[in-house]
Amino acid sequence: MPLPFPAADAEAAAAAMPGDEHRALIAAAQAGDGEAFARLAGAHQALVLRLSRGLASCPDDAADLAQETFTRVYLALPRFRFECAFSTWVYRIATNVGLDYLRRQRARRWLWQASAIEDFEPADGRAGTNPERQALSTEIARRVRRALSRLPARQRLAFELRHYQGLRLATIAEVLETSEEVAKNALFRATRKLRADLGDLLEGGAR
Repeated sequence: MPLPFPAADAEAAAAAMPGDEHRALIAAAQAGDGEAFARLAGAHQALVLRLSRGLASCPDDAADLAQETFTRVYLALPRFRFECAFSTWVYRIATNVGLDYLRRQRARRWLWQASAIEDFEPADGRAGTNPERQALSTEIARRVRRALSRLPARQRLAFELRHYQGLRLATIAEVLETSEEVAKNALFRATRKLRADLGDLLEGGAR
């Protein structure tokens, strides 16, 4: 069922709720309260969209991933048993959606498109005053995206969760449903592969 994303003010209000109120909101949503679910979705909209945009090859795919995540959250909500933080549980579902997406992409050999990267770049107007800088920035972004797309799915997710979502290693392990050691190893391997793939960019930035 299509679930509309909540407004930004709903996100801010839900995020500011104390723990007991948040728990009561979850219980109300589990009992079928649509407004309670909308507030819960609002509190976690930003993190889901950030992860989806980091994984998707175009903005439409990112929106679809976020929509699918919230649909799965809605359907699985009655099974949530407060055994972990609700945000971790949502991350876990978003990660599973992302894994499915990356596997489909790899199977179909889809290519990342430079136009999608431009859509994700903030339009602050500064790059437009320097066409050469804008072209270089786009090329670097394209190289980084392509390097990320070549990583195994779980390594890429570990890297995304750590460096783009800012999660601690323990939380990454919980989201990926593995040990901290395995998560750390996935992160190390991803970083090593990216350094090998983007070594010329790193060297250029050091000069």
